[in-house]
Amino acid sequence: MKPKIGIFGLSGCWGEQIVILNCEDQLLDIVGAVDIVDFLGGSSANDEEGPLAVAFIEGSVANAREEASLRRIRERAQLLVACGSCACFGGVAAMDAMEPREQVIQRVYGDYGAAIGWDIGPHRPLGDFVKVDVAIPGCPMEKTEFLKVVASLLNGDVPLLPAYPVCLECKMNENDCLLVNQGLPCAGPVTVAGCGARCPAYNVACIGCRGPVEEANISSLEKILLEKKLHEVEIKRKLRTFAAPVLDREEKRGLA
Repeated sequence: MKPKIGIFGLSGCWGEQIVILNCEDQLLDIVGAVDIVDFLGGSSANDEEGPLAVAFIEGSVANAREEASLRRIRERAQLLVACGSCACFGGVAAMDAMEPREQVIQRVYGDYGAAIGWDIGPHRPLGDFVKVDVAIPGCPMEKTEFLKVVASLLNGDVPLLPAYPVCLECKMNENDCLLVNQGLPCAGPVTVAGCGARCPAYNVACIGCRGPVEEANISSLEKILLEKKLHEVEIKRKLRTFAAPVLDREEKRGLA
């Protein structure tokens, strides 16, 4: 029997589900290798209760209803894959994660929001609630990485995704360094690679959409920022756009 998989979306833009649907030539191979039994974005007939070999989930967790849904999916699935920076790090919606929710609701919805009593919590990544077996970052995730993860899991292997910064891809592509040579606040030194340094290749400074890389050389980055008369806060502001909860936890370890 083909392994059964489910594809789900929480609070997000459905960008990762669109990436999956846009796999085009490879989509038929995927459908031939697995049985997609629960995918609201691709089918109106779904098995919402049965066991799953793999669950792919995009979007962040914004309220108790989504947390409960995530936990149910985790119970059904042998493996859970977080797809995209919202699922991995909180994403754009998590920029206000440190603000009191009452203030956020009042600012956005006025008195009407308080009267309704909406359950709008700070957006948080999947890993804050359940075990995540594989994380595919990106806003949206790269199609090539999604296909690599699917192929690896079907072969019974653990997917190996980049654990180095965007800077390395810039070097391999022989891009001009926007931080060192042009003095732009590029987040490439502290952002995980996998995009092929697409933005720097077009002379656009990295905005950190793939989230922070582990073991980033922060001290070296600080030295370069001072030399270029830039401020570390500019890089942190970029990373907070996509990974606010992660960065706040790192700051508690002394990154500030």
